[in-house]
Amino acid sequence: MIMSQQVRPEQQTAAAIAEVEAESRKEGRRRVAGNTIAFLRNHAPFNKMAADALQHFAERAQIAFYPAGSEIVGPDSGNVRFFYLIESGKVQARQAGEVTVTEYSILSLGAGECFPIGAVTAGRPSTNIYLAIEDTFCYQLPAEDFMILMATSPEFNLFCTQYIASLLDQSRRQLQLQFAQKASEQQTLNSPLIGIGSRSPVTVTPDTPLRKALETMSEAGIGSLVIAGEDGRPVGIFTRSDLLDRVVLAELPLTAPVSQAMSPAPFSLEEHATAYDAMLAMASQGIRHVMVTDAEGRLTGVVSERDLFALQRVGLRQIRQSIDSAHNVEALQQSAGDVRQLAFNMLAQGVGAEQLTQFISALNDALTRRVIQLNLENHSFEGIDWAWLAFGSEGRDEQTFSTDQDNGIVFECADKAALDALRQRFLAFALDVNKDLDRCGFPLCKGNIMASNPQWCLTLDEWKEQFSSWIRVPQPEALLNATIFFDFRPLFGKVELTEAMRRHLLIQTQSNPMFLRAMAHNALDVEPPLGKLRDFLTDLEPDHPGKIDLKKYGSRIFVDVARIYALAAGVHNTNSVQRLRIASQRLSIKTEEINAVLEGLDFIQLLRLQHQYLEGEPGRQGDNLIDPEKLNELDRRILKESFRQARKIQTRLKLDYQVN
Repeated sequence: MIMSQQVRPEQQTAAAIAEVEAESRKEGRRRVAGNTIAFLRNHAPFNKMAADALQHFAERAQIAFYPAGSEIVGPDSGNVRFFYLIESGKVQARQAGEVTVTEYSILSLGAGECFPIGAVTAGRPSTNIYLAIEDTFCYQLPAEDFMILMATSPEFNLFCTQYIASLLDQSRRQLQLQFAQKASEQQTLNSPLIGIGSRSPVTVTPDTPLRKALETMSEAGIGSLVIAGEDGRPVGIFTRSDLLDRVVLAELPLTAPVSQAMSPAPFSLEEHATAYDAMLAMASQGIRHVMVTDAEGRLTGVVSERDLFALQRVGLRQIRQSIDSAHNVEALQQSAGDVRQLAFNMLAQGVGAEQLTQFISALNDALTRRVIQLNLENHSFEGIDWAWLAFGSEGRDEQTFSTDQDNGIVFECADKAALDALRQRFLAFALDVNKDLDRCGFPLCKGNIMASNPQWCLTLDEWKEQFSSWIRVPQPEALLNATIFFDFRPLFGKVELTEAMRRHLLIQTQSNPMFLRAMAHNALDVEPPLGKLRDFLTDLEPDHPGKIDLKKYGSRIFVDVARIYALAAGVHNTNSVQRLRIASQRLSIKTEEINAVLEGLDFIQLLRLQHQYLEGEPGRQGDNLIDPEKLNELDRRILKESFRQARKIQTRLKLDYQVN
């Protein structure tokens, strides 16, 4: 007979306690994993990864604490055993080894950033020393689990193999959503009239003499004038058609009041009416302007047929046709606005910065050529070889929304006795062109780098000698001029003249390595605004505290390096992206290295375009000054990585030209 084994009460209690403790530990792990997943979902690329991949990370990673001043991992630690993700605190990455360029070698990492991606992927020691500069908590994922995640999560694999490209793609999608929303708001016929057209219409009273009314229209550069009473209510409108029919043909004296020539009782709609209501009124009544009034009937704005056209998606072919067929500068002014509208549409569609800046430059080229052609009707240079030159950003095909004029003229003159007289003719012509371009939205250059300046209206031989003198004696002013004038291309005229200029320039620079070294030294004077203890340095511009100049401390760095390498490698292209791509092949720079650099430049240019459009005011384009605190987390992260790429290409330049 088998006796059953009895369990003592104390044994039952111990088993129950053990079971409760086990469940408690499991619940604790679940909570920790849940907190980890919640953190991951706030940071790229984890916010795009599948739930099972996040669960894998959360279950395998452990949180570790590193007090301020402690080393987390470095070259002496052996092959990297963990992939680190910062949960809180700050980590400093410092280059190790004998070839350390101190001012370029320190990077700051914050919450949501990870390291050392390259080393853990390759299974090698880290080339950087990572120090906790604050009390820091890091998630540590074992290297073997990191490799599993790389193999099972496409999003994580892409992030680690194409780090900045992955972030940039996310930012573009985010930017596209933002702009698409704004485009939707701006490009619908359901938009209220309060946000369309002129919000500060020019008005005169009914008793204003015609001469004064016409002077007012001329000074304001407008084609129509609203006539309003003392109470602010519109009583008439005076247009160019009225000028022809009711003044010129009717021989009405200019001393007569404008009320005798105006079209009375203009059509009005209240502010809450829609663009569709205005379009319907124009179509049914054969009018081109609608007065916008408040509830009391007082004038608050004017909507024109042109304003309603701008609401629709402007097409490239339409703009080119309007530019090529423009008979005066007024028509070109309207085309310039269409260029900006179309560029905005392209931003909303997710077009990259390289393509967009080239697109803007191409249409601005067409507009400039038309201005030149219109002015040639009053200036004849028959039988003379000459060309109109574009310098600076226009010369590089890199124009953004905010750009001024940088241009010049090259010409041939066989008769030396006639040189001065011919130059004066070109200067008079150039002055007219510069003024018309200014009217079309390209401000006169504050530094007077324009074809109407005798310094930049030169014969081919004079341009060659000018280039040679700058290269022979690379003084600060010569180096500054080189950054502007060596980025040139022809917009109109005899292209062969500019090709001769380019061949001369490349021969001179390639035979003078000391000049290129001086240019490299000059290019390294401006560093990316990365802080050692904080993400960005925002105190570099005393007049703009808290801001970063994206042109001066961002795109300019890439542009300067591209110019030097292009001159050294004999690259004829002037566009910075093309220069870097071609020069990198000739100088044996790794493809992945140059791609990361180009992605950094692309993001900074995209951020400039976004800022200039969204921050621009009516009649004035936005600037290049951004407040990094106002950027979302993703854009801040990519901007920091883009500045790091600027540092890397500067470091290569510094080592290549042995600049101390």
